[in-house]
Amino acid sequence: MLATLLGWWVYQLTKDPFSIGLIGLSEVIPAVSCALYAGHIIDMNEKKKLLLICNYVYVILISLLLIPAFLGHRMHFTGHEITYFIYVVIFFTGISRSFLGPLVPSMIPRIVKQENLPYAVTLNQATFLIASVSGHALGGFLIALITIKWTLVVIVCSMILASLFFWTINQQQSENKKKDVKVFESMKEGLAYIYKTKEILGAQMLDMFAVLFGGAVAMIPVFASDILKVGSEGFGLLNAASDIGSMLIIITLSLIPLKKNQGKILLCVATGFGLCIIGFGLSKMYWLSFGFLVLSGMLDGISVVIRGTIVQLKTPEEIRGRVLSVNSIFIMSSNELGQFESGLTAKLMGVVRSVVFGGTMTVLTALFIGATSKKLRKMEY
Repeated sequence: MLATLLGWWVYQLTKDPFSIGLIGLSEVIPAVSCALYAGHIIDMNEKKKLLLICNYVYVILISLLLIPAFLGHRMHFTGHEITYFIYVVIFFTGISRSFLGPLVPSMIPRIVKQENLPYAVTLNQATFLIASVSGHALGGFLIALITIKWTLVVIVCSMILASLFFWTINQQQSENKKKDVKVFESMKEGLAYIYKTKEILGAQMLDMFAVLFGGAVAMIPVFASDILKVGSEGFGLLNAASDIGSMLIIITLSLIPLKKNQGKILLCVATGFGLCIIGFGLSKMYWLSFGFLVLSGMLDGISVVIRGTIVQLKTPEEIRGRVLSVNSIFIMSSNELGQFESGLTAKLMGVVRSVVFGGTMTVLTALFIGATSKKLRKMEY
């Protein structure tokens, strides 16, 4: 809901696609910068306490957005001043996300048995996507129904409610015996493990570059408002389309898991994802655009399950936080930097051309990695 609200809010304030891209840049810079250190802290400390601290810091920061939402006109803030305030708040949430990103998945293997881990990863992604689908759609509807400021109140209250569930998790003490290890050496250990595990490295590189160039979702506010002309209601549904596709396919995979050839499947779905982005960029019909985004979400959902399972199964417990922190760098780089890339290319090329360009680069990236990474092509679990 927050991502939906911020994209719509900033575009309504500025009418500049590039300003949407700056939301992603504001968050990804601190998130990526702090990620390796976050992985070290996660591996060396009790995880539940750290989860609660980071979550409530995030909630407090998002609550600050209530100031311009309710008092912006009364305090005579201009649209650009409110936009800059949003960027500053999102910058600090990026620091919190650098911990939350790897922290949550690092706790899953301590909750379920090893043989159930692939199913737990799939279930985790399914529940996330169900929340994402309903959040994107509901965010758009609430903006139209109760305006931006009251939608933000709903978001903050929902975050506080969600945080109550974290208190029910058992404590998870660190299993790392090297308590006095230096921070730099600790971070280096995580990077070295990923580099030597070519399946993890190849899958993460594919995700980063494919989604980096395929970040058409960031431009949905522009398509909904100016090209398809469907308003905030249509925007909410369009914004949820890819998540709907991902949710459908992940639920299917939880019932019918992939048995073999996961590496080849990963490369094929990445190529298909790029083709869907091209189709979305060229479409002038709302339901055709919606269909392309649903299909792109289905293909991306398959990719998420394969990559998530590989990382969890091939990572030892004592360095899981550091490996997942590097994984979060790839994820945040692809998503938030992809948002920035989309905003920048939209400003330089125009919105439609930028989306087609991004989809084309995604296809070329998948073909290149498939041709050069033998281990990824033959990867199975």
